[in-house]
Amino acid sequence: MAETADLSMFVEPGVAGASHMTLAVDGVACAGCIRKIESGLTKLPGVIDARLNFTQRRLAVDWRNDEIDATRIIEAIEAIGYHAHPFAPERAEADETRQAKWLLKCLAVAGFAAMNVMLLSISVWSGNVSDMTPETRDLFHWLSALIALPAAAYAGQPFFQSALRALRARHTNMDVPITIGVVLALGLSVYETATHADHVYFDSAIMLLFFLLCGRYLEQAMRRKTRLFAGNLASHKAEFAHRLDGKGELTHVPVAALQPNDQVLVRPGEVVPADGTIVDGASAIDESLVTGETTPRAVAAGAKVYAGSINFSGALTLQVSAAGSGTLVDEIERLLQKAIEAKSRTVRLADRAARLYAPVVHATAAIRAPWNPAVENSSQPTKVEAART
Repeated sequence: MAETADLSMFVEPGVAGASHMTLAVDGVACAGCIRKIESGLTKLPGVIDARLNFTQRRLAVDWRNDEIDATRIIEAIEAIGYHAHPFAPERAEADETRQAKWLLKCLAVAGFAAMNVMLLSISVWSGNVSDMTPETRDLFHWLSALIALPAAAYAGQPFFQSALRALRARHTNMDVPITIGVVLALGLSVYETATHADHVYFDSAIMLLFFLLCGRYLEQAMRRKTRLFAGNLASHKAEFAHRLDGKGELTHVPVAALQPNDQVLVRPGEVVPADGTIVDGASAIDESLVTGETTPRAVAAGAKVYAGSINFSGALTLQVSAAGSGTLVDEIERLLQKAIEAKSRTVRLADRAARLYAPVVHATAAIRAPWNPAVENSSQPTKVEAART
């Protein structure tokens, strides 16, 4: 695996001497995928914690270096049935854009096929109660198959590929019953068409794919909006600051180098680099990032200002009280990230239900399939027939 040959540049020091790495995971489609990945990794010796962000498809892993390494963690994810690689913002954005375009193409194909198959189905439904000949009905059924089969093969790829990955890893997810249902509906429809039956289900299968793709595309769009909002929040933070030394001279330093009680100069038009108190100057600042209020607030010596605010009119000398990860805007970002990753009680209940849904439903269907009361009762003579005999 060339991509995971050297992962040292992506590994960060964690707490208590552990290591931390953020991975991008492909193929995560439901809450059951989160459970499988998180539980599968936490069972590995040496893995302290694994948290998968469903919105951003990002996996945060902490482990002990003396028991496991980053390469084995990625190999374990591959064994579970998902592809993982070190998270890079540029690559994540490109993958997300490519995935959105692919889903939109699948949605367009399914929608086009659904409209045409439904037109043919309506003709068959109305013809069954009128004077449509069996030959005409069979022709309409074969035309529906000609449209639905290739369209389903293309538009169903997001579900088929996810189900295949899960089955190869000896797991199930919600795409498995979707795939089984669509494939069986199409297969039964082909059989019914070949045997000149009255009813087929091409329209049901392709419409199911269309509505499922609508939901998946909307989910993708909402996830991108959430990521863009988080990115906009991060873009309001300054990267450099003008720090005043003991002689009153300015030094251009990274914001990460600021310490409490440092003094920085904030010029008009610049972003406040840290939380602090104004010791000199007066101006108006835009604090909409923190308070939501778009009207600039007048500030002077003694006023408290926060990182991410924009200085409008006058130069300010600020005494730093918190910088880097201790600022209010960083706390907001952490709370947002925690809210995205946190699982509500309803989601946890859905996760438990998803574990049993596929095996229980299909096992029940397999048990009841050989026994059909209607068929069995129809083969038994009625009391009137027995009496006549």
